[in-house]
Amino acid sequence: MAWLVLGALLCTMGSGLGTSDLEDFLPPSAHTCPSKCICAADLLSCAGLGLQTVPAALPTAVADLDLSHNALQHLRPGWLAPFSRLHALHLGHNELDALGRGVFSNASGLRLLDLSSNRLRALGRHDLDGLGELERLLLFNNRLAHLDLHAFHGLSALRRLYLGCNELSSFSFNHLHGLGVVHLRTLDLSSNLLGHISIPELAALPAFLRNGLYLHNNPLPCNCRLYHLLQRWHQQGLSSVRDFAREYTCLAFKVEASRVRFFEHSRVFENCSAVAASGLEWPEEQLHTQVGRSLRLYCNTSAPAVRITWVSPQNELLVAPGSQDGSIAVLADGSLAIGKVQQRHAGIFVCLATGPRLHHNQTLEYNVSVHIPRPEPEAFNTGFTTLLGCVVGLVLVLLYLFAPPCRGCCRSCRRACRSRRWARAPSPLQELSAQSSVLSTTPPDAPSRKASVHKHVVFLEPGRRGLNGRVQLAVAEDFDLCNPASLRLKASSESASSTGSEGFVMT
Repeated sequence: MAWLVLGALLCTMGSGLGTSDLEDFLPPSAHTCPSKCICAADLLSCAGLGLQTVPAALPTAVADLDLSHNALQHLRPGWLAPFSRLHALHLGHNELDALGRGVFSNASGLRLLDLSSNRLRALGRHDLDGLGELERLLLFNNRLAHLDLHAFHGLSALRRLYLGCNELSSFSFNHLHGLGVVHLRTLDLSSNLLGHISIPELAALPAFLRNGLYLHNNPLPCNCRLYHLLQRWHQQGLSSVRDFAREYTCLAFKVEASRVRFFEHSRVFENCSAVAASGLEWPEEQLHTQVGRSLRLYCNTSAPAVRITWVSPQNELLVAPGSQDGSIAVLADGSLAIGKVQQRHAGIFVCLATGPRLHHNQTLEYNVSVHIPRPEPEAFNTGFTTLLGCVVGLVLVLLYLFAPPCRGCCRSCRRACRSRRWARAPSPLQELSAQSSVLSTTPPDAPSRKASVHKHVVFLEPGRRGLNGRVQLAVAEDFDLCNPASLRLKASSESASSTGSEGFVMT
């Protein structure tokens, strides 16, 4: 009943006060969405409305603000103070020609800032103050011709910086204009006016940044050292060079018409010596280990470092105490320790050292290869086999010496031998030679000597020298196998052996 009375009262008040008075009576959060803008929860889009200034009344709970494709020419300092939840700001495709100090001083939670496709000509030292948590900064397609040496000094968390399609004629890779290299993964400088690049500064960049450094479509000189450096990056498979290989061009002469491609006109670089590329990059130390073993990496810098940071192959920033999964530890001396190496630890570990006497981006790289250990084959135990052979031999000797013969077996064997006649095959002599024992069915030519088909002739063919009284088997008649003593042997001297070797003797 109370709700009905309250509703009737409101209807009466509305009919008496009018529409404008009713809007004043409602809470202010109900009409803060600007006219023609689109509000959806914490998203606010005022894109493409031709706005020349930022609307004054914006919902304070906005997290993603889109003011792109308008005609904004100026941003007042502190204008982001009410938006404590803002993490994405889109200001692309406007007419901003300058930023100024304090424009982003109240945007500490901003993660994405899009300033692309404006008319910005320069970035001052304090233009980007207050963006300590910024991760992506889009500045492409402007008219930037000058960057202060400390323009990005406060952007310690920046990961991606897009400066393509501008008018930059130089860029400090030595200092990166105050930008920290620890988190940076993408640096786009393509389609600018870069005519000179310090090759040693490029080579000193860490591997993870070289993989995201885009330098294509710039009027670079056809320098041999730059050619060899880009060739090496291309061979290493760096995506920044491999994906835009045809866009990497250089000027053979100081005219635009002499532009050639680095990777397609080798004739221009045929006189470049490979020695010119030596010593450009920091040496990459190759380390090999096995799964389950421990590994420790030391950041051996040329001078003492105040702070040492590591980057894992998965691009995880490693500081004390170590990785998130606990498998990698960063010790107090700055070294990196892995208790039990796994296959996921394979790849390039980068050591970043900073200090007053060190270059701010001095790096050391370790390429770790992890192998699975192969099971070693069991060694052949020769001692055991030798002992077994000795035991078997000893057993056989004892059986031969002490085991009584089987009398019944011997008797049956003798009866079998007497009743069985071994088959005899004719074996006439083919040639009379002291060095041949070949038998032939054709008898020899000598008529006085005929080989008996009922005899077995045995030839011994030792050399004529060295017999010295050795027993020589001359003729073998058919004999009883059970009585081998009936086989007659002939002992011959050296002279007899020489004479007997010319033929054969029959008995």
